[in-house]
Amino acid sequence: RAEKTEVLSEDLLQVEKRLELVKQVSHSTHKKLTACLQGQQGVDTDKRSKKLPLTTLAQCLMEGSAVLGDDSLLGKMLRLCGEAEDKLAQELIHFELQVERDVIEPLFVLAEVEIPNIQKQRKHLAKLVLDMDSSRTRWQQSVKSSGLASNLQPSGAKADALREEMEEAANRVEICRDQLSADMYNFVAKEVDYANYFQTLIEVQAEYHRKSLALLQNVLPQIKAQQEAWMEKPSFGKPLEEHLAISGREIAFPVEACVTMLLECGMQEEGLFRVAPSASKLKKLKAALDCCVVDVQEYSADPHAIAGALKSYLRELPEPLMTFELYEEWIQASNIPEQEKRLQALWSACEKLPKANYNNIRYLIKFLAKLTEYQDTNKMTPSNVAIVLGPNLLWPQADGNMTEMMTTISLQIVGIIEPLIQHADWFFPGDIEFNVTGNYGSPMHVNHNANYSSMPSPDMDHTDRRQHDQARRPLSVATDNMMLEFYKKDGLRKIQSMGVRVMDTSWVARRGTSGVRKASSTPPATQPPAPPTDLPTTPHSPIPEQSPDISATPSPLLTSFGFPPGAER
Repeated sequence: RAEKTEVLSEDLLQVEKRLELVKQVSHSTHKKLTACLQGQQGVDTDKRSKKLPLTTLAQCLMEGSAVLGDDSLLGKMLRLCGEAEDKLAQELIHFELQVERDVIEPLFVLAEVEIPNIQKQRKHLAKLVLDMDSSRTRWQQSVKSSGLASNLQPSGAKADALREEMEEAANRVEICRDQLSADMYNFVAKEVDYANYFQTLIEVQAEYHRKSLALLQNVLPQIKAQQEAWMEKPSFGKPLEEHLAISGREIAFPVEACVTMLLECGMQEEGLFRVAPSASKLKKLKAALDCCVVDVQEYSADPHAIAGALKSYLRELPEPLMTFELYEEWIQASNIPEQEKRLQALWSACEKLPKANYNNIRYLIKFLAKLTEYQDTNKMTPSNVAIVLGPNLLWPQADGNMTEMMTTISLQIVGIIEPLIQHADWFFPGDIEFNVTGNYGSPMHVNHNANYSSMPSPDMDHTDRRQHDQARRPLSVATDNMMLEFYKKDGLRKIQSMGVRVMDTSWVARRGTSGVRKASSTPPATQPPAPPTDLPTTPHSPIPEQSPDISATPSPLLTSFGFPPGAER
């Protein structure tokens, strides 16, 4: 066998090696790109659209919208999203067709046609070179066998035939080599074109995503507008300002709804805000309030559920009604020993509340003050109301140990809330309309379980009031007595053991008469700074003048935690 003659230059040999590498990369890229297509490759637009997952999703959303109807928010959302998904599907089809035409097919031609053709031509050249080498070997052997010198031409027909065969083989090799070299040089020159396939891929993807983003940005304002126009939004656990802005209200819906219903059916209920409601009733009422749908007739039979819902709303606010920002100022005001200075410090903190918080705390404190007018019947004195409701109106931003909070923080909060309730007309002068929207309550209250009838006046005789209450029974027996007993028996002892300063109240005059109790809740005679412009102002101090018999008797002050020091407590 003759030795193989190498007819390619070193440069072309390097190109030959590169051909195989480019073929492998192109084949792999083509395979992966084809797998990325969501539609069926090689079919028309309609058939591709039917097989596309986005098209199926769009059809599902539109069918759901038709089932729910456009009168519901969910139906409107499904329709808008279904239309958007359908448009995105059309953009995706256009994108895949362009990628298939400009990237996938050229890569297939490169990997499966152009490079294999060059490699096939290279194999043919190798065969021609082998034939040429064989012809040369036979001719050389013929020359040697004739006995002629190597520098002389052999003679005879056989030698001529061998020489012609060798020349023809060499000619065929030269032609094939020239063609192969041209193809290889073309391949090298077209590498820029091959690289453009991948640039085109990125450009097509960028255009697809730009169009898709434009579609989404166009539909998003429509979706948000539908949501903002939908008034039925949950209020529990939402910021107060957000709820008021969405609903266009000044008083939070759960606060107004609960207060108005309690004014109609709960003012005489013993242990209101202290007796725990049925968990299922409370959960149902909270869900109804979140939907802005409340059946007054149904819940008027269980005022404890209404009170529990109001407490839950206040506690679930992301920020307490009396705000984190003013927390330290409230606590410092409650620690002032002198009553007049303490009340004026509390008044100053009230004036610093944001408008939304001020309006709602004023509304709530006015209601609680009205509730305590019936304390002989409902047993909810200002102190008791402050104990069970105060921790829902103010709490520190970072809750620490629960026991520490109950002993120190909550007792100080009671000292803040109790004076606000006792002197509600001084802190918040002027009358207030509780049924602001006029949507709650009814002219005639119907009590389905006959626990109580009409609400008696706080001026009713005690004997008549007892007869009026004989048939009344609380609907829930689970109570918060533990909290009350904790404050009354162990609260001060525990905070003293924890090192918290408690003001010595031994100097406070203790009297057990109701007259002295009323005197102890008299607001200071000193007029605080002028109230803000949005509150009704009077040319004189809103504080009523003390009667001569009361002013002659020293008025006992509140302790540092706000407990009225009456002997009956």
